[in-house]
Amino acid sequence: MQIFRKLITLFLFVSAALFAQTTPAKFTVGTASAAPGEKVNGYIEVPAGIDAATRIPVTVIRGNKPGPVLALVSGAHGTEYTSIIALEHVIQHLEAGEISGTVIVVPLVNLESFLQKVPHVNPVDHKSMNRFYPGKLDGTQTERASFMITREVVEKCDYLIDLHGGDLDESLRPYSYWSKTGDAKMDATTKAMVLAFGLDHIILVTDRPRDPAASRYLESTASTRDKPAITAEAGYSGTVETDDVNMLVAGCANVMRYLQILPGEAKPVDSPVWLTKVDTVSSDVDGIFYPLVKRGTYVEAGTKVGYVTDYFGKTISEKHAPAGGVVLYVCGVPSMKKGELMASIGEVGRPD
Repeated sequence: MQIFRKLITLFLFVSAALFAQTTPAKFTVGTASAAPGEKVNGYIEVPAGIDAATRIPVTVIRGNKPGPVLALVSGAHGTEYTSIIALEHVIQHLEAGEISGTVIVVPLVNLESFLQKVPHVNPVDHKSMNRFYPGKLDGTQTERASFMITREVVEKCDYLIDLHGGDLDESLRPYSYWSKTGDAKMDATTKAMVLAFGLDHIILVTDRPRDPAASRYLESTASTRDKPAITAEAGYSGTVETDDVNMLVAGCANVMRYLQILPGEAKPVDSPVWLTKVDTVSSDVDGIFYPLVKRGTYVEAGTKVGYVTDYFGKTISEKHAPAGGVVLYVCGVPSMKKGELMASIGEVGRPD
């Protein structure tokens, strides 16, 4: 009888061990917890503090096969609609059975900006939600949200893509960023990612923060934690054009092929235009803005990019391009305040 009990105990122990090995654990982000083969929606809950609580929608798509974890994030500025709609398409059409590994999709970080149609900032605390990473739990809503995204998304992913676009007042042409960190392996990976994303204009950045405790941007928060990351922008003036949405969706899919999350061969962009410096033109007065250049056009140094009148139509300021290059965006509305950007111009150069 004693031997029989020992055999039963051994059988139960082995069965439990085998069950644990064959029953995969779930991958959890916020309240979204997905087993292999599942697509699950949930929220990253941001607790109340010195201001209101908020919640950030998140979807976890987990393949049946092992692979890396890719995070796709948009909506840090809630009226950059193209990027938000692009990730809505990813959520709707990317199926767990298609992929190896896991895709975390965060389509709308700045919910109050979206709901209230406020550009650039979170209307709760008037802070940009891509300037306060890695965040802190005892800060304002933006800082607490940044802390939760750092913990729930950045620290759980292997790679990250941050999507943006032209806000309500920004007539923007599509471009992406390649941030060189000085780490050869990291830089080779992020360069391959940005080429795979496929936008034909790429801004080379070398001055991103290197301190993980003061990373500021989402992309830098990932890279300072050894997670290769890129940023891509498409869409203009708050519009949602099919071509711009498709550009971002296709870019995400092609990076997934590069990372072998999706099957197939990644096809990098051929001969992109590298922009090695970005010059900004800001207003020195309040008034009514009249742009004289269009997004995507090339200008020479000294080209008049626009002028500002007082409220009676008298010209009170004119601004010129400090260097030749491509107009990345120009202010798309007449409202102009002192210190605000009129235009951004990218100077063409070489990546190395």
